[in-house]
Amino acid sequence: MKPGYLALVLHAHLPFVREIEDDDSLQQHWLFEAITETYIPLLLVFDNLIRDRIDFRLTFSITPTLASMLGNPLLQSRYLVRLERLIELTDKEVTRTRTDPQFAPLARMYQALFGSIHEAFVHRYKKDLLGAFHRLQTLGYLEIIASAATHGYLPLLAVNEAAVRAQIKVGVEQYRQSFGRMPAGFWLPECGYFSGVDALLDEVGIRFTILETHGITRAHERPRYGVHAPVHCPSGVAAFGRDPDSSRQVWSAGDGYPGDYDYREFYRDIGYDLDHDYIKPYILPSGVRIDTGIKYHRITGKGDPKDPYVPEWAERKAEIHAEHFLDEQIKQIECSGRLMDRKPLTVAPYDAELFGHWWFEGPRWLDHLIRKTAARQDVIRLVTPSDYLSEHPVNQTCTPCDSSWGYKGYNEVWLNGKNDWIYPHLHAAGLMIEDLAARYPAPKGSALRTLNQAARELLLAQASDWAFMISSGQMEDYASRRIKSHLAHFHRLKEQVESGVVDQEWLESIEKQDNIFREIETFAAFRISSSEV
Repeated sequence: MKPGYLALVLHAHLPFVREIEDDDSLQQHWLFEAITETYIPLLLVFDNLIRDRIDFRLTFSITPTLASMLGNPLLQSRYLVRLERLIELTDKEVTRTRTDPQFAPLARMYQALFGSIHEAFVHRYKKDLLGAFHRLQTLGYLEIIASAATHGYLPLLAVNEAAVRAQIKVGVEQYRQSFGRMPAGFWLPECGYFSGVDALLDEVGIRFTILETHGITRAHERPRYGVHAPVHCPSGVAAFGRDPDSSRQVWSAGDGYPGDYDYREFYRDIGYDLDHDYIKPYILPSGVRIDTGIKYHRITGKGDPKDPYVPEWAERKAEIHAEHFLDEQIKQIECSGRLMDRKPLTVAPYDAELFGHWWFEGPRWLDHLIRKTAARQDVIRLVTPSDYLSEHPVNQTCTPCDSSWGYKGYNEVWLNGKNDWIYPHLHAAGLMIEDLAARYPAPKGSALRTLNQAARELLLAQASDWAFMISSGQMEDYASRRIKSHLAHFHRLKEQVESGVVDQEWLESIEKQDNIFREIETFAAFRISSSEV
């Protein structure tokens, strides 16, 4: 049997949600949950694999907005306060459930879990999670790839090529500042590909990106090996296609592993189940209930009631499912390898937050999978896209199909009757900043500072998260406010630089609030060079 490769790609992203005046906002809890439930658990999995001398290679994207938040001292200190409150809550839970034979062991489990997360965050990683990921890349276990500045959905920003170019340039520069090197790969937000975006990636030295399945299978010319080998776009940038079978096995809550009845139920949390007076110190100050991360039930079946969670059952299922996933990959390698002149490749990209946050047992599944793969390296190995291109630098050239990994595979999630009002405003602002870039080719002093902040505000308004939230109906008002607020700031900054009268006190307050990309000349990223006109 011809051996083959598996490329696991975890995409880590959250929108920029630093709230300067509110140290306990719901939006900041998105970050805090992800740190506790996904990022630190994954780092601990990787560290334990290294300790046990397990050979592995994974690809990990960390978006600029997430990297900015992970490195922000204010958010680091707020996270620690939140984590210590949760530890206090687990101590109370151990006391409250001490006579309950079903829930008492689970309360102790969470007490130990949050304690280990605290130890890792404070002592092992010194609050520097970005540095922890950087170390894993330096050691050769992870390949971290770049992404767009604020996760803008590029196909719908492409009316203004300068806007797409700025999203890419700022994202790559932020990566360079964070990791001390230039990226080889680039995660297109939502896997959103449009013809020509590869040329913009090539401008900044990107070697590869990852597309949804039909972006490759419907390419022109038709790819000989489907998604089991990369293709080269006309620009020379390589495009890897997502394998649909491996995605379904892990993504699908209905047909995939996360829906197994022995796994922990995501939607039962003591933040909603327990008496309000008891839980009040651990939810939002307004009294609004939120998830604490302490969940005592397993999926059990469709609907209620839910039975108590049994960690031993879930651990066993995680191992069984890892074995099944690996067996399926080996079968696929055996089948496709007969038809190829090179080693077949399966590319399996997932949102990183699936592992631990949405699927509590996800990090355990991943740990089992990596260990089992390491024991079967005669037939399958973990690689990164860069590894594969180094071994197989010559690939078929074709033009991928416009595509995304959103619902129905194109633009509908980010452009529909609920959110279509966004784009005329974004496109108009894109034209305005192109005009400003032409009229202010070398701004200095207060003008440069103002224009850089205007560029940051436009980038933040372009985030794909806002259109997604509006489309899904979740946090719709918040998403609309964010778009309108950033655009209002953009227009006021534009007017001030044009008038020559800048409100320095107001500018300072906006810089303090929206303080992303402070070390990057964001305005210059929108400039069209003479060779591009």
